[in-house]
Amino acid sequence: MSEPGEVASQLAREVGLASSGQADHHEHELPVVHAPIVASSRRKSDAVIAARSGRGGARPAPTRPEAPVEGARGAGGIPPRVAFAVPPTARGGGARGGRHPADTGPHLVARAPRAESRGASLDAGAEFSIIAPQERPTLNERTVADALEHPPANDSAHEEKAWSVNDAKRLYMIDRWGGGYFDVNDEGNVTVAPLQSRGGKVVLHDVVRAAIRDEGLRAPLIIRFQDMLHHRVRVLNEAFNRAIVENKYRGSYRGVFPIKVNQLREVVGEILEAGRPFHYGIEVGSKPEIFAGLAVHTDNESLIVCNGYKDDAFIRIALLGRKLGKKVILIAEKLSEVRAIVRIAKEIGVEPEIGVRVRLQAKGAGKWAESGGERAKFGLTTSEILEAAAILRENGMSNAFKLVHFHVGSQVPDILIVKRAVREAARYYAKLRRLGHPVEYLDVGGGLAVDYDGSRSTSDASMNYSVEEYARDIIWNVADICDEERVPHPHIVSESGRAVVAHHAVLVVEAFGAVERTARDFAPQASDHKLIRSINEIKEALNERTLNETWHDLLQVKEEADKLFEVGLLELDVKAHVETVFWQTTENIREIIAKLDRSQVPDDLVDIDQRLYNQHICNFSVFQSLLDHWAFGALFPVAPIHRLNEKPTMESTLVDITCDSDGKVAKFIDADKPERDTLPLHALDAQAGPYYLGIFLAGAYQDIMGDIHNLFGRVNEVHVFLDEDEECGYYLEETISGNTIAEVLKMTQYETPDLASRVKQQVDATIKQDRLKPTEGMRLLAEYERGLKDTTYLSLDVDRRS
Repeated sequence: MSEPGEVASQLAREVGLASSGQADHHEHELPVVHAPIVASSRRKSDAVIAARSGRGGARPAPTRPEAPVEGARGAGGIPPRVAFAVPPTARGGGARGGRHPADTGPHLVARAPRAESRGASLDAGAEFSIIAPQERPTLNERTVADALEHPPANDSAHEEKAWSVNDAKRLYMIDRWGGGYFDVNDEGNVTVAPLQSRGGKVVLHDVVRAAIRDEGLRAPLIIRFQDMLHHRVRVLNEAFNRAIVENKYRGSYRGVFPIKVNQLREVVGEILEAGRPFHYGIEVGSKPEIFAGLAVHTDNESLIVCNGYKDDAFIRIALLGRKLGKKVILIAEKLSEVRAIVRIAKEIGVEPEIGVRVRLQAKGAGKWAESGGERAKFGLTTSEILEAAAILRENGMSNAFKLVHFHVGSQVPDILIVKRAVREAARYYAKLRRLGHPVEYLDVGGGLAVDYDGSRSTSDASMNYSVEEYARDIIWNVADICDEERVPHPHIVSESGRAVVAHHAVLVVEAFGAVERTARDFAPQASDHKLIRSINEIKEALNERTLNETWHDLLQVKEEADKLFEVGLLELDVKAHVETVFWQTTENIREIIAKLDRSQVPDDLVDIDQRLYNQHICNFSVFQSLLDHWAFGALFPVAPIHRLNEKPTMESTLVDITCDSDGKVAKFIDADKPERDTLPLHALDAQAGPYYLGIFLAGAYQDIMGDIHNLFGRVNEVHVFLDEDEECGYYLEETISGNTIAEVLKMTQYETPDLASRVKQQVDATIKQDRLKPTEGMRLLAEYERGLKDTTYLSLDVDRRS
């Protein structure tokens, strides 16, 4: 077998790296080439051995390993890796491409095998790689030989790279789901840019502190960025308008916001204001919504689309809007509604505008797939559509047939589904036009998705398209069908709610406690039991080479302890000692694994974090503020809003303060798989102050669908507007306090005066029995009445946080 020096000489000659005549190069242009000599190691290295020559100076003496190097192969026969940096051809003169006097060679990197091969030599079985150097040292045959013969100690192999905010952004995938609205600044705080690059940034943590300081509003807190609503409305409308121009489309876009997605007055009002230049309207689907819609709708050029099942009262109020000059279109969900609309319109003396919902063959995907297809809840069959048209014709209202509508479901992740549905619906429109019906609008419904998990895929929590692609595909496919059928292009209506409001609201919760699985320093005193001796020995014997064996032994001892306790043969102190040492040793195993390459971790220990996960106790209710997560596992991005310049040290889940085991967030977005069961978080630190987490993209449905489980009510709200004249670049435009205890109790028929009266009767009776002094009784009654005005959530004082 060749000596290391001979191998190095041969390699240097083969790749043209003689000590003279080196080519000029740039460090950012150097390619990486792997050149195995005999056999490639299956394992990656721990150590990096670099031989470099200084700029014009002598080469530093290499660091020698702890043990002498003997033999031709590493321990266990695992060949190490060696890397050469090869400069590319120079690209001319000047600062960027000229020859640098020190650019006389690459540098060598040799990667040694794992810990069990420490002190092993490098040999002809090594794997060599050609990589780009950060400096430009001189490399010759002697340099290569010296590096091979005298590799440095691999203590630096496990040196951990310093944590940065970029690591935090990657970990929490903020650049993936943030959509240009969310970022992290150098201080480790989440920032919000409601207008993306067109406006300023707001530090989320500063808003929380301002709400506490200036308004007395604590978390849980919904922070609404009203400028973002304006931006989302503009993005949607401009995307369709550009698509219309690009495709020479001969119709217009008339979008509507479905207020069921977020009926809050402040939200709907901002959307209508933002949409006024585009004549952006609203969609309603119930009697309360049509009453609200008629009141807040003021642009008679925009539409009010009425979906959902309707009774006479619903129809009458909608037709009142027609009397007021509004473009109210009643969508018939069944034939009986067509007859009712005709009858009531004649009674009132108004010309109705009617649409029909088509029951398409095309179906959606994901959690709302059943919204479309033949078995959908809403819609008319082909024969029913023709019958509806006949009813209108028989009653002299043929001109009332204005719109064809379809809906394939909310959050459609795949653009191909949208394309298929649009083409099928456009065919219905075209055929009806060819039959002489004066249909003017094609309503493509909702479905425009939000990329909650940042994967840009067809997963239920994502989307494989952009708003621009969505608009272009709708416009092009409708035009294609209409041109083929030789009918006019219809005006396009869409009911995109989720994509408009999801981004604007951030739910901020405070983690005020933690349930940790890993043991603290508590070491219970116990007798000299066999299990105690065994588990202590296991802990002491732990090292990098015995990870798997130690883990199996730990499991065995813990299982024995559990079984003995179940049958009454083990005392509490022994069980406590075994459990404490078990979790301490498990944590020690995890710390060792964290320093290893993943390929070196035994299969049984790959998911050890799942055994060690903690629980951050958060002051909120999943059922009130994140109902979709509890109901069907909807994913939302979650991340700390501060301390992101610190590396998180705990794998954790979130648990709320309800008395329900389902009150938790235990599914999170992940870059490598559909979801993860835990989230890396920081340890709570009283010195650092309250620890706040943000639950992002929470503006769609969560505000409205919340449940008062355990009588936890609505949370506090803060509305933020950008303002260049303000020193901080924004101001709190409005604050809304959450429900008080009295308000929530009233929702369940408990009236405050009656409650107070009942408690007073009990206080009076206790005083008469001389079990309570009158002054103390009055104080207790006052405290009870004062407490009814308090928030339904925990009032966390600094000294109670742990």
